[in-house]
Amino acid sequence: MTQQQKKNGSIIAIITMMFLYAMIAFVTNLAAPIGVVMKNDPEVGGSNFLAMMGNFMNFLAYFFMGIPAGKMLTKIGYKKTALFGILCGFIGVLVQFLSGFEALEGYSDNTIYLLGAFISGVSVCLLNTVVNPMLNLIGGGGKRGNQLNMIGGTFNSLAATFTPMLVGALIGELTKESDFADVNLVLYIAMAVFAAAFIVLTFIPIKDPEIGKITKDTKFEHSPWKFRHFVLGAIGIFIYVGIEVGIPGTLNFYLSDTTAKGAGLLANAAAIGGMVAGTYWLLMLVGRIIGGAIASKVSSKAMMIVVTIIGMALILCAMFIGKDTQTSMPVFTGSGFAMETVPLSALLLVLCGLCTSVMWSCVFNLATEGLGKYTAAASGIFMMMVVGGGVLPLIQNAIADSSLGYMISYIVPLIGLAYLCFYALVGCKNVNTDIPVE
Repeated sequence: MTQQQKKNGSIIAIITMMFLYAMIAFVTNLAAPIGVVMKNDPEVGGSNFLAMMGNFMNFLAYFFMGIPAGKMLTKIGYKKTALFGILCGFIGVLVQFLSGFEALEGYSDNTIYLLGAFISGVSVCLLNTVVNPMLNLIGGGGKRGNQLNMIGGTFNSLAATFTPMLVGALIGELTKESDFADVNLVLYIAMAVFAAAFIVLTFIPIKDPEIGKITKDTKFEHSPWKFRHFVLGAIGIFIYVGIEVGIPGTLNFYLSDTTAKGAGLLANAAAIGGMVAGTYWLLMLVGRIIGGAIASKVSSKAMMIVVTIIGMALILCAMFIGKDTQTSMPVFTGSGFAMETVPLSALLLVLCGLCTSVMWSCVFNLATEGLGKYTAAASGIFMMMVVGGGVLPLIQNAIADSSLGYMISYIVPLIGLAYLCFYALVGCKNVNTDIPVE
């Protein structure tokens, strides 16, 4: 194969991985805004904890599929793993679509929806297992690998920005008659995207970057768990995903809550909550664009230290200010910006999106640096730890349901950011360089 053919193959692989990055966000970010409908169901009784169960089921799939996904990557390669993940995504969204049919007697629409959310979680777990190590390996690791993952993250954030906005707009004003069928348009789009992706990816030639390095004869004398910086990084991924999901998810519930506990946005609350949450994801997009531009010059460690400190400061301010101080902020409506009156604390939490935007790729890059042939297995373990995106928001919303309220619940992401700051300062150093990785 000529050098030009190798370059063209890498470009095709990179573009494909960017597309899959967007699909991951689209499916993952359906859970929290659809939870607004679930929360309004009489069976749920307005519980934030139960309304977040769709999100929990989505991320619970990572716990069961994380390690198997890593093994699939090693045995059948990146392309077949991605195709299987896309197929699971189509089935998962189809099941969620069926939850809006009253004709399915004997089954709660909530139960059917949660099953669909779990199957969709299997899909995004498989796709995440493919895109992260592949981009890192194509880039040759280090700053270049981190840069490719951040650029992929911009596509991820773009899809994440529009999903809660579209769902919020379709729900509009919440009533007891609000139903999962109200968001069918989003599910039609998701199924069409998965079907198209499966067809396109089938005909795209993708060569695994590890071919020639890892074969059936490769011996794995150790495991990623033998590397201290990886173990601490895996814990960091568990915490980070919980932070990333918990901040906008709980904020959406807070702004959509028309009771005395909420922000008091009585008119079109679900739509406003969706737009504000979408603005958080938009700022993640902005942050990833900036991060991708500077990642070749700034180390992952330095970037992590700065963003975790700023993130902690923003959350602390939001917690102490509370909901009484109001401000106007530009919220992204999908086609432009509109000024809405929201609590100042909401604006500060939205700004956290700039900080969380670069954390995934930084932690992944720091934790897998120097793992060599153990990278694929490490990616599978990482995917298992993404279950934190379901666990921590549940804990946060259990606190929000209590007498402590919404703002105090942000103690959960605050503690999480403190751990990530520790990891960037101390925990990311590879102290196991004596372990052979070739």
